[in-house]
Amino acid sequence: MKVTAFEVASRYVYPSLRRRLVEHLREKGLRQREIAGLLHVTQSAVSRYLNMDRGALIDISKFRDIDRDLKRLADEIIEFRPSEYEIHTELIRIALKMLGKGYVCSFHASIDPGVNPAECRVCIELFS
Repeated sequence: MKVTAFEVASRYVYPSLRRRLVEHLREKGLRQREIAGLLHVTQSAVSRYLNMDRGALIDISKFRDIDRDLKRLADEIIEFRPSEYEIHTELIRIALKMLGKGYVCSFHASIDPGVNPAECRVCIELFS
């Protein structure tokens, strides 16, 4: 294994979750600047997520439970305006849930041929 689960989570899963969260906020009618303010990121970062220039390698929408968690988070962000740390905590919690359910195994194998999803149980054992 050349790419660890933590590298996959930080390089691919987390950005994909953020991108999907930005999409949910956009669907609620918010402008890029408003989304940036709520998420404590730059407007440029929001633009990159919406243009699929960042976080586009994992289609989060195909994981219904994860997508539902992100929709709920979007609603909470609009209503309660949590700190960046609270948002980060929830995104990490959702990322760990994805890892623990084995949702990322085939993607991990696609970027690291040394990973055999049929044998590797690291994330499922640690995060489920």
